[in-house]
Amino acid sequence: MSDFLRNAHFFLQSLSWRDALDVLVVAFLLYQLLKLIRGTQAVQLLLGLAVIFAVGWAAQLLHLRLLEFIFNNGTQAIVIAAIVLFQPELRRALDQVGRLGTVRTVLGRHPELAYARTVDEVLRAAGSLSERKVGALIVFERETGLENLAATGVHVNGDVTAEMLATIFIPGSPLHDGAVIIRESRIIAAGCVLPLAETLPGVGRMGTRHRAALGLTMQSDAVVLIVSEETGLISIAHDGKLYRGLDQTKLHDMLVTLLATEGGSGRAAMLRPLQRVGTLRTLGRRSHP
Repeated sequence: MSDFLRNAHFFLQSLSWRDALDVLVVAFLLYQLLKLIRGTQAVQLLLGLAVIFAVGWAAQLLHLRLLEFIFNNGTQAIVIAAIVLFQPELRRALDQVGRLGTVRTVLGRHPELAYARTVDEVLRAAGSLSERKVGALIVFERETGLENLAATGVHVNGDVTAEMLATIFIPGSPLHDGAVIIRESRIIAAGCVLPLAETLPGVGRMGTRHRAALGLTMQSDAVVLIVSEETGLISIAHDGKLYRGLDQTKLHDMLVTLLATEGGSGRAAMLRPLQRVGTLRTLGRRSHP
């Protein structure tokens, strides 16, 4: 016991402020990594990788030469496979690191007024579409550029007006089933194809529009407004979460908060996000809710 205390005392005396800073940075990065993969399939993939490395460690401990040979020669393949498997999470991490919201604020970019007008027009169109139970999918671009998704649709480059949006989503229109992408106060493209979120185990079927909205918000910082074709309900998807049951005032406040400031996600979190299972089970049974 005395040896342990003496060694511990020597270890603590040898620590410097750089070591403390090193530990804090590593702890912060690990915490951000856990936040990033929480609620995703990456958790199961990490557990699978942990089992594989445990088997490799046991093979070395027990001197199982065939397993040792396989693991010694397959390490590079395992690393490449992990990069492929964790591609969505790595993409989200790099995207979050590369956002320049704070820098743009310092440089004087204040689009609050433009966003407020845009939100008013979008909500006016969404209200009209909701009353007629016409489905719609409207994407607000934020810091993450969506030009690659805009290329999958038809470039519009027009002002955001309720009349324009209502025209795009008229049933039977060639652009009806796609998404509209809005950049600040301009509609840059319509009829765009969004990445679909995978159906979660135990959740049941999920409408295509809601899957597309969640899929995009899992890969970027975009905010997506969805009008259900089946129920007429208006939902908002952001950061892989779906918000429903919001009246016009809350919809307006949430959209303006998220779009006008980079710190908006903190205030938006005050609105009650629905749990994944509870939310997705209520999305309906049709493929285009």
